[in-house]
Amino acid sequence: MIKPSCLPEITALINAYPQPMALIGRDYRLLALNHKYRQLCGTEQPSADETCYAHSHHYHRPCHEMGEPCPMVAAIKSGEPQRALHLHYTPNGEEHVEVRLYPIKEPHDQVVAFIETARVITGFSQHDNRYAMVGRSPAFLQMLELLNLASPSETTIMLFGESGTGKELAAMAIHQLSPRATAPFVPVECTGLTESLFESELFGHEKGAFTGADRRKEGLVESARGGTLFLDEIGDIPLNQQVKLLRLLETGTYRRVGSSEVQQIAFRLVCATHRNLRQMVEKGAFREDLFYRINAFPVELPPLRQRREDIPLLLDSLLERLPLNSRPRFSAQALACLQQYDFPGNIRELRNIAERATLLAGGDEIQCRHLPAACNREEKQLPKGEGPFPGLIPLAELELSYLRWAERQFQGNRRELAKILGIGERTLYRKLQRDEG
Repeated sequence: MIKPSCLPEITALINAYPQPMALIGRDYRLLALNHKYRQLCGTEQPSADETCYAHSHHYHRPCHEMGEPCPMVAAIKSGEPQRALHLHYTPNGEEHVEVRLYPIKEPHDQVVAFIETARVITGFSQHDNRYAMVGRSPAFLQMLELLNLASPSETTIMLFGESGTGKELAAMAIHQLSPRATAPFVPVECTGLTESLFESELFGHEKGAFTGADRRKEGLVESARGGTLFLDEIGDIPLNQQVKLLRLLETGTYRRVGSSEVQQIAFRLVCATHRNLRQMVEKGAFREDLFYRINAFPVELPPLRQRREDIPLLLDSLLERLPLNSRPRFSAQALACLQQYDFPGNIRELRNIAERATLLAGGDEIQCRHLPAACNREEKQLPKGEGPFPGLIPLAELELSYLRWAERQFQGNRRELAKILGIGERTLYRKLQRDEG
């Protein structure tokens, strides 16, 4: 372990580091923080027994026992530096923070402590409603970590996900985290680009290039010069026009319709689709060479049914963005109704439901009756009365009933479910075996 006599020297060293930095023991205790780390957390020097998970997350147990990836577990096992994306409490509320952990070893390679650095991911700020990507579920944080990793590069990012999962919001966040953040972000809805309009809209045209072209028009590609071009629903680009997009990406050149002059262009490309492009390639509906050109760094955006625990956070964020005179709260029963619903329209559907329910509630608390009938399917099956139970029941029966429900709703495996529930995997197995036995 780190000798107490060494702490003043180590503290002096980490205070010289310009970014948030902390010294953490193997027992999760915070041994020293530099000034920037204290600013990040909005606290003074921690007490002798304060842990990193209590300080940054307000948890009473380590992160990996509360459903978040803990880089310390992996660092102790491998002896190598580790990284993770976490939600930390800051003076501005919870923020997404990239954590990097560096093991400190004794001469015999025994890990005795860790140096932790932290960096707020400003492009994914919870408090900037223009680009806020809200969530804390494992599926969401895994996706966010991939975006954070690739955004500062020039790599083409391919966003896959169902309709309504927030692909354009993710693309905007990528742009904000990139070196091109001060240049234009130009979204292109490929679904609306018919074959006859594709070249003119994307590359522009000269005056007189075709009937009705009474002036020169700048294309969307030119508008994105130096910035980010976001091609949404790229799978909808007509097949015989895909070769022209491929030529643009391969050579960085294009011609306006009606012009022979070659234009040079530089931009960052982000694409998105809800389609299975691999299947489209196999069926001949999408060019294979274009697919491999745009699929350099694929990122899957999880559907809302895989991140049900994020629904209360999303509702708070969505209600703040709505132009409402008053913002009623959702009752516990209404939240339960929403969290059991599968949301085929994902976050877009959640926003519409929240807006409708707010208007129906008229400023009062939002109840299940203010939600669409589809969200109330299970609620209607609950026993009538003041609560969801017909009367007092043993706690063991209540726990078993909840665990059955949680296992049915959760899309992952039992290990992941145990993390979210805050219990050990063996404990979960034992409790469920009581049911199966």
